[in-house]
Amino acid sequence: MDMFSAGDTAWVLICTLLVLLMSIPAVAFFYGGLSKRKNVLNTMFLTFIAFAIISVLWVAFGYQFAFGNDINGLIGSPTNFFLQGIGLDDLNGTIPTLLFVMFQCAFLGITAAIMSGALVGRMKTKAWVIFVPIWACLVYVPIAHWVWGGGWLMQMGALDFAGGAVVHINSGISALAVALVLGKRKNTSLIPHNLGYAVLGAALLWFGWMGFNGGSGLAADGLAANAIIVSNVAAATGLIVWTIIDVTKIGKPTVLGAISGAVAGLVGITPAAGFVDVFGALVIGAVAPIVSYYSINYLKPKLGYDDALDAWGIHGMSGIWGAIATGIFAVPSIGGVAGLIAGNANQVVIQIISVIATMAYSFVVSYILAKIIDKSMNGIRVEESEEIGGLDTNLHKESAYNFNS
Repeated sequence: MDMFSAGDTAWVLICTLLVLLMSIPAVAFFYGGLSKRKNVLNTMFLTFIAFAIISVLWVAFGYQFAFGNDINGLIGSPTNFFLQGIGLDDLNGTIPTLLFVMFQCAFLGITAAIMSGALVGRMKTKAWVIFVPIWACLVYVPIAHWVWGGGWLMQMGALDFAGGAVVHINSGISALAVALVLGKRKNTSLIPHNLGYAVLGAALLWFGWMGFNGGSGLAADGLAANAIIVSNVAAATGLIVWTIIDVTKIGKPTVLGAISGAVAGLVGITPAAGFVDVFGALVIGAVAPIVSYYSINYLKPKLGYDDALDAWGIHGMSGIWGAIATGIFAVPSIGGVAGLIAGNANQVVIQIISVIATMAYSFVVSYILAKIIDKSMNGIRVEESEEIGGLDTNLHKESAYNFNS
């Protein structure tokens, strides 16, 4: 029987605000700082407008299809449109259902925001505004149901505590699909125009991630405490390892490498935070930056795709590692499920199936959707002159830095 808990409710309220912090200012500053000066406002706008669209869509019908009663393992039953019929006293476990709705809304918001990083500097704003809600309906909502809402992957036993597949693999592979439709930028070099913004964004992400992972158990308990500890350990380890790689490869540490390593570590631990102990977190956090570093510096140049701010390289690749690693390092004493090391090799197989299913579905649908929008609106990419001149001036008639004012 569901029973209200003031403590759990207070904790998830805080965690919801922390995920909101990640969804809007954190990603906006992180990506905005990494972009070119002529595109910083457009880059930030992509995050804000995506979250605004998602916020309306989610309460209108997105939540109902993601978390409604299961229909054949594929989607939820469409009830409670616009949250009608959900009262203030209705509960999801020990917290109000309305709070759970908002918590999950923030997850969808950050998934869309992450995706925008691969597309900066060359996508029409109106194309993004059209793409985001359709993508949310056709890609995010079904996958969220499969993994968290009682769908076929959940029934199979796939583990994804806070969004390794639903958020990070999904956003990364979707971003890659749209980037392929867009094609390469005219100038693919990208030196961050304001690394201080990016550091601020990364710091806010690290802070907010404690609610992202710590709140996913929906309770103020030992599991939440473990999720925070292992998340912080993975982030710290990721930062250290990427710094070591930088020193080894180029002879000096870089701030960009340090914050990239922290984010990679956080991505890697996200699906595992409710299932692994500190030892598992150390290994996951150490391997994630290696996976992302070589994806960005070797795989991307070799294959020739233009993932501008490495949404696929960091979120997609470290998300894949984290999802599989969850099946390796899960310990029964944490989340009640044994992984490979604890004697359950089948869990790794299940995790691999969930990774492949998420990647295949997300990529195919995102690619087709981007192609349809591209054909129907005379291209989703900005004009060459607009790309060269910068999107802030050409699409928004604004400038982030008015030095003469």
